[in-house]
Amino acid sequence: MPQRQGRGMRASLRGPRCGIRILCAVALIAGALAIPGSGASAQNVLMIEGAAPLAPARPLPGRVAPAAAAPSASGAARAVAADPCADHAEACRDARRKLSEDLKAASDVAGGQAAAGGARAEKENTPAPPAAYGGLREAAAATDLRFGMIVPLSGANKEFGAELKLGAETAFAAANEAGGVNGRALKVFAADDGYDPARTPDVLKSLVDKERIFGCLSNFGTPTSASILPYVLEHKLIFFGAFSGAGVLRRDPPDRYVSNYRASYAEETEAATRYLIKVRRIAPAEIAVFAQDDAFGESGYAGVEKAMRALNEIGSILHLRYPRNTIDVASAIEELSRRETTRTARGKKIGGPHIKAVIMVATYRAAAKFVEKAREQFPELILTNVSAVGSNNFAEELKLLGPRYIKGIVVTQVVPDPNGYCSIALEFKNALIKYFPLEHPDYVAFESYINAKILIEGLKRAGPAADSDKVVAGLESIHGWDIGLGATINFSVSEHQAVHKVWGTQLDENGTFKPIDLE
Repeated sequence: MPQRQGRGMRASLRGPRCGIRILCAVALIAGALAIPGSGASAQNVLMIEGAAPLAPARPLPGRVAPAAAAPSASGAARAVAADPCADHAEACRDARRKLSEDLKAASDVAGGQAAAGGARAEKENTPAPPAAYGGLREAAAATDLRFGMIVPLSGANKEFGAELKLGAETAFAAANEAGGVNGRALKVFAADDGYDPARTPDVLKSLVDKERIFGCLSNFGTPTSASILPYVLEHKLIFFGAFSGAGVLRRDPPDRYVSNYRASYAEETEAATRYLIKVRRIAPAEIAVFAQDDAFGESGYAGVEKAMRALNEIGSILHLRYPRNTIDVASAIEELSRRETTRTARGKKIGGPHIKAVIMVATYRAAAKFVEKAREQFPELILTNVSAVGSNNFAEELKLLGPRYIKGIVVTQVVPDPNGYCSIALEFKNALIKYFPLEHPDYVAFESYINAKILIEGLKRAGPAADSDKVVAGLESIHGWDIGLGATINFSVSEHQAVHKVWGTQLDENGTFKPIDLE
């Protein structure tokens, strides 16, 4: 984090040009926050076009909520307004995130672009650093470590991109404030592919050619990752911590430049299947799968099949599908309804077994739509989903529908509760407070934070002249590393997935995730 006070700050304030920049930054923030109200008690609010005023951010766990405003001199009571974010949740999230970024940018200006311990005038006379690199031969001469992040920043899944970016930037900010990695700063360049695998290859090539990235961190999605995998391997780009549990990123033996933190989709759906059969006592034939119609969905379906085989349950599984980047669940609901419709002929039931549970492998908007339609017709249906749903966004979507749609839904997770009190969760929350004070802990951002933390450790072990092969060797040297996660981090030449643990959570009627035992 740039210096905010002290010698570096005073040095950065010298000179008219820096003063103008600081004034501009302060004016921008003041313009965003100080919108006059009527009378002497005007309230500072942030207005966004087409949305209600932004409510004050909720305090993070362990932080005291702001005190209520003191009464006016006249003693007149003030009416308490309803939370405007209740009806504009997405707009409010975007506004808070934008304000956090603006505050950090202004802090960077005020903190000065002075080198450590050097005056601004000296820095302006310093020759420009050499061009950054693409992760290969130029690595040793580069002055920073650049990573691309290809995520949806537009379209139906844009919240995923914003959260993944937030988590990585938080970890990088903490590392940079501590001196970077072997004296080199870390940078992340997020680029939008709209979760469209046809766009992803061009986005990656642009990052390599223009930003000279070393590799990719926390890329979003299975089909998008699969579309660039040949290029990644051919060009020896580090490909770490994709937001995907697909088998294509977990080959045996592993692809050298591809490494993962999270458990696979097969491991998640296998855990959900065992939970339904062993804990909830549901017969295997009474379980169906609702999945995205692509490699993401097929990976989850494969986990259910594997669990069934392990339990010596052989038989067809009802497989419901929906198209990627849509909430078109009509055909899936229709197929489930046909299966559930039973007729009596000569005293016998005609049709397949009664479906009592559905394992979803779906992103949050499609999953929420499926929950809505399914629970209207089958209110007793047990529903589960995988971590890739985007747990917090999923819960927010369900809250809009009401308590009867929320309660009891099970979501498998690949990280512990980000609002909990394990060591790594506390570290993440404290870093958010410091670098992005208007943001709240989220499962997706937490996963990206852990991704970045592990990658940083691999970079440190690679040494000051890191290249792709040295970074891979650095990661492969991590054995039994305990970061307070509840599971240790382990890599090797033949193991490129750090953790295999799956956590269980269940939503209560208020949309809060509670831990459950999956065994």
